[in-house]
Amino acid sequence: MANPTSGSVDRGVMRDCVRAAIAAPSVHNTQPWLFRVREDGVDVLVDRSRRLRTLDPLGREMFVSVGAALFNLRVALRAHGFETFIQRCPGPAEPDLAARVRVAAAAQVPSAAQKLAEAVRLRHTNRRPFADRLVPDRVLNDLANAAAAEQASLLVVDDVLRDGVLSLTRTAEKRLRDDDQYRAEIAAWTTPGGVGRRDGVPREAVGPRVRDAALPLRDFAFGLGIPTVTVEFEANPTIILLLSAGDDEHAWLRAGEALQRVLLTATVRGLAATPLSQLTEIPALRSLLADQATGQVVQTVLRVGYPFTAARATPRPTVTPPASVSRCTT
Repeated sequence: MANPTSGSVDRGVMRDCVRAAIAAPSVHNTQPWLFRVREDGVDVLVDRSRRLRTLDPLGREMFVSVGAALFNLRVALRAHGFETFIQRCPGPAEPDLAARVRVAAAAQVPSAAQKLAEAVRLRHTNRRPFADRLVPDRVLNDLANAAAAEQASLLVVDDVLRDGVLSLTRTAEKRLRDDDQYRAEIAAWTTPGGVGRRDGVPREAVGPRVRDAALPLRDFAFGLGIPTVTVEFEANPTIILLLSAGDDEHAWLRAGEALQRVLLTATVRGLAATPLSQLTEIPALRSLLADQATGQVVQTVLRVGYPFTAARATPRPTVTPPASVSRCTT
């Protein structure tokens, strides 16, 4: 890591950057992160109290979620004119410290960073039907380049592999829903309207059910205990796999950064995305998609496409004045 000349960030700017960080996606919108502001930057920590005990026993999804928040923080700081220098998973002395971010003033802001920063407020998980049209190769290449920039790989599945991935995901969805502890956990993180929570998946973010069940989206509606309309989805969804070369906390964090760069790049290109992560949550099924030749493992499965309707933001806390360690403050 380079040794920058330490800088400092105006409190208002840091508040804006943390606001961008907490706009990141997280499993079930659990928001499992903490921020500790320092004179020359900010520490990003995992909040293990928000780990999903049933769905995420090892904390993989938690670290991926925190990695997505870290990328948002990086790109927001860059758009405000700061270089960032990241020390990831520094060591056992502080196991909850996911990343230490130091800043230094930069000469200029790249236009690409500005576009990604602007996309932060526009990116929302979309669980609704997409247009039944192909995503051009040039756009898919942009997504692959975004993953590569964060030391990950992106695989766009062909028709044969897509059928296999969707079949595994249907199997995973059924296994999860047959688990009493999973059902209780998803119910705890789906929020009826009007309860005032600033986390979890609210009713308006659930989306409709797929008419023929060919596209196995995660069914949050049964957690809410509400009826949901059933509609037609695209016949040939575009499915992509995000892979990493490792499978430990550092690799999971980097996978989250790659995921968020891919999602923001997709947003810039007019795409929406839906996670199809059920199969990655069952180790025996996830291992079937590992690349034996390279040792890469799948960290995330995404459906991407052109949406008919924009998705709404899921709730986030209000960013308030400074505190030493907080989920959302500076």
